[in-house]
Amino acid sequence: MDLDLMGKTAIVTGGSLGIGKAIAKQLSYEGVDVVISSRNLVNLESAAKDIMAETGGKVLPVVVDTGDQGSVESMVQQAVEKLKLNRIDILVNCAAQPGSRSGTSDLDNLDEDQFWLDMNVKVMGYLRCARTVAPYMRQNGWGRIINISGLNARQSGNTVGSMRNVAVVAMTKNLAEELGPYGINCTVVHPGATRTERTFENLTNQSVSLGISFAEAEELMANANSVKRIIDATDIAYIVTFLASPRSVAINGDVIAAGGGTSKDIHY
Repeated sequence: MDLDLMGKTAIVTGGSLGIGKAIAKQLSYEGVDVVISSRNLVNLESAAKDIMAETGGKVLPVVVDTGDQGSVESMVQQAVEKLKLNRIDILVNCAAQPGSRSGTSDLDNLDEDQFWLDMNVKVMGYLRCARTVAPYMRQNGWGRIINISGLNARQSGNTVGSMRNVAVVAMTKNLAEELGPYGINCTVVHPGATRTERTFENLTNQSVSLGISFAEAEELMANANSVKRIIDATDIAYIVTFLASPRSVAINGDVIAAGGGTSKDIHY
């Protein structure tokens, strides 16, 4: 299938590592000119170099702190100038505090400062980015906004992690209702446990804490879904690339679960 993405432009926040980098790479393979953004310029420049070497596309690094409106506005303005087309066709929001560091669901130990940091960077950060690119998309009469959330929106055990991801879903539905008439579709992707650069360290730590081998820790991670293999960041990127294309017009305001099938859950 030709996704009809050649020549389009995109911003991918959180694009220097993990799922964001994988998404930027797949978009680049499809002929999209991509601006990748995060807070770390060294990681951004390294990621841009890696992706361009593999895809031959245009990938440009721009530093951003999505927790700050001025920084978001600067990122979008730089993206428009660097891409030299006076438009942004695709926004992929992927910048967040990793894993919601305030992982406790214990009320007595909940870190309020961490809560506000998580919500500001991810939820309000996504909204800032959407609000800032929307005028370009409305002007062009077309756009795609894809918000990367997470399956702990459907699980307990991490209060802040659940709350921030549920909030992303609610925000996306509202954006879809408002922007849909302008040809702008807004969707959510919920990754589950996904293999990224951090997975080796995480599995190593788990194998030590449980007293099992690294291979056994990998097997535990794979068995947490119904396809019985670890979902890779590239698997998530394939889904996002389709959602970023004109072929995804029938999907708006909805959530795509991308965790390999969580056991026994039914969502309708």
